[in-house]
Amino acid sequence: MTDMVKARNYDEDGFVKRAACICVNDDESQVLLVSSRRDSELWIVPGGGVEPNELPDMAAIREVREEAGVCGMLGRCLGNSERGHRTSVYVLVVKEEMEEWDESKVFGRKRKWFSLEEAVKQLAKHKPVQSSYVSLLLPSPDPQSPSSLAPAVNAIIEDQVDPASDPTHGSEVEEDGGLESCGERTKTPSLSKEDLSNSCPTDETTADDT
Repeated sequence: MTDMVKARNYDEDGFVKRAACICVNDDESQVLLVSSRRDSELWIVPGGGVEPNELPDMAAIREVREEAGVCGMLGRCLGNSERGHRTSVYVLVVKEEMEEWDESKVFGRKRKWFSLEEAVKQLAKHKPVQSSYVSLLLPSPDPQSPSSLAPAVNAIIEDQVDPASDPTHGSEVEEDGGLESCGERTKTPSLSKEDLSNSCPTDETTADDT
């Protein structure tokens, strides 16, 4: 992988095609995030551009291998949000973590495991769209014991938070990516019953384009 911008790949509607993975452990209690190339103190969901003639699920697997140095079993595809990009977002159960990987060597990319709650909070600071996807994996809250996360998460899911109006986003729209998915277009993320079962194989993008 080289530090260059690859040719943009558009779908039939004119959206840039992208793919990303919410990388989790076996019981989906933890999420693996990677450091942003723009700011190594910020954490993001790994993902990037779909190359010409590449399927979104294969692109997702390739991107997490390049950016996070992990591979595993690709599972269900999550909801849909469009911000100039159409990004297929999958859940990937991590089965292998490499000691070194493409972007750790070239860009000093780091990775770190977070609890679901911690990941939602980390991403909500600067990546509310990504945060909303991770929040879909949170257990259903007990109505008698409201979580301190509930207001922030609900605001994102109910589309009360507009990422485009967030002043911290302007220069990082590419890093957020829209998050497309396998289903019909909706304003907010929704779960899909689709289950892919792909093992890990061995963009127009900058590396932070998730």
